[in-house]
Parts: sequence; structure tokens; C-alpha cells
Amino acid sequence: MNQEKTVRGSNGWLALFLIISIMGATVYGIILTELPILIVISAIAGFCAKGFVIVNPNESSVLVFFGKYVGTIKANGFFWVNPLYTKRKISLRARNLDSQHIKVNDKLGNPIMIGVVLVWRVENTYKAAFEVDDFRNFVTVQSESAVRKLAGSYPYDKFDDEDADISLRDGGDEVDQVLETELQSRVEIAGIKVMEARISHLAYAQEIAGAMLQRQQATAIVAAREQIVEGAVGMVEMALKELSNKSIIELDDEKKAAMVSNLMVVLCSDKAANPVINTGTLHQ
Repeated sequence: MNQEKTVRGSNGWLALFLIISIMGATVYGIILTELPILIVISAIAGFCAKGFVIVNPNESSVLVFFGKYVGTIKANGFFWVNPLYTKRKISLRARNLDSQHIKVNDKLGNPIMIGVVLVWRVENTYKAAFEVDDFRNFVTVQSESAVRKLAGSYPYDKFDDEDADISLRDGGDEVDQVLETELQSRVEIAGIKVMEARISHLAYAQEIAGAMLQRQQATAIVAAREQIVEGAVGMVEMALKELSNKSIIELDDEKKAAMVSNLMVVLCSDKAANPVINTGTLHQ
């Protein structure tokens, strides 16, 4: 049996009233009669006081009778149960796990640093109490294992693997959903419900961070240069076309080549061009 069983204890206030009444009556009887049986009755009533249990909102109390699971009290309030029951409180509140940043290898073997934030709560108190030794530590260990598997399934960035549909850096909700599903499958044995899982930290490991940053910068520069050259070619083409259509000046192939060269240098340069005024002819 690995199913949770919900039970409800007796009214705690009524039990408290009865125990106090019995103890008061027996103490009064002992004073008057000094009968030994009254001492036994008073001791039994005092022992019954061990059966009181208080269950706060979003908490539960797991009851065990000499190694046998009796049930779980999830209702809030003040109850009385068999004083021989062993009572273990388990919180049903949502909990946060902000994992440490661990070093793992991505799909291509690049060392990266990754951390996750996990929101979880206990859903099955029987599994949390008896299927694993410590369900809190179990969640921590399984979350690290799930992160390692996730990192090994995707590249850090798409430019590392051009065939990849998604990567860890830009996967967003899709990667988080894969992480959440993987975590849920791992912690379900402990009766844990994963409410949310998100990557909170992602970066290259320190030993390759500098090289990868230079690579990213180079990629960005190349992309920017491609756009600049494309725009410059369009502007040069437009300039030659306008000069020809308006018959402002007739240029032979050599002059066109010189003009194209000068315009491309001016438009593609990463610094402002310094104009030089030619006071002579075009050939001087």
C-alpha cells in the first residue's frame, strides 16, 4: 500500500474537557478515599493527553500505529487521536529551491555554469514519509540530476550547433517545460508536485568565458558589417543611377570604379571620413 489515506481525529476540545474532568475527579477521590485504583485512572487520563494534535493550515499529521500506517489528518484544527499513535507533521505549503550554480557540460561538451529555481510542495504524504528517507534532500539531489541531463541535451547557443532547433540560452519556456517534466518524473516517487521550474543562471564556465565572449563579439561584428556593406552597396548603386539619370556628369568605367571605391571606403569605415577638397580637375 503506497496510497495516502485521509482520516479525521476526534474533537480535541471535547477530549480535553473529558480528560480534565476525569483527572479532577480522581484527584478529589484520592484525597478523600486514597484508593489505589484512582491513582491508576488518573495516570491513564494523563497518558491520554498525549493524543492531542494541532494541525495548522496547509499542514498535515501522518499517524503510525506500531509501524502500521493509519492515515493522514489534513483538516485544520484541534484533534485527539489514539495516544499510542506516532505523529509526524509534514507541511503542505509551497517551497522554493534555489539551487547552487553547478558546472556541467552542454550537448557539445562546453563547460557551463547553470542554476535553477524550483517551486514544489508535498502532494502525497504517505510517499513523502515512507517512500524516501528525506524528501527535502531527495528533491535537492534529483533537481541537480535533472539539470545535468537537461544541459547535456541542448547546446548553450545556436551558433555552437547550427542544426539545433533550440538552445539553453534562447529556449525560454520550452526548455523550462522540459526541465519541469523531467523533475516531476524524478520526484513523483516521493509524492512531490513540481509547480514551476525555471533556469535562474546560465553562463559559460570561467575557463572558456573569455574566449566565448570574443567569439560572440566577433559574430556580432561580422553580422553588423554584413548589414553595413549591404546598405553601402545600395547607396552607391543609387548614387550612380541618379547621376546617370539626371545627366549631371558622364563617368567612364575607370571613374566609376574610383567613385565606387571612395564611397565604399567612406560608408564602410568605422571612423568618420576626413573630406579633402580637390581645387583642380578630377585628374589632378
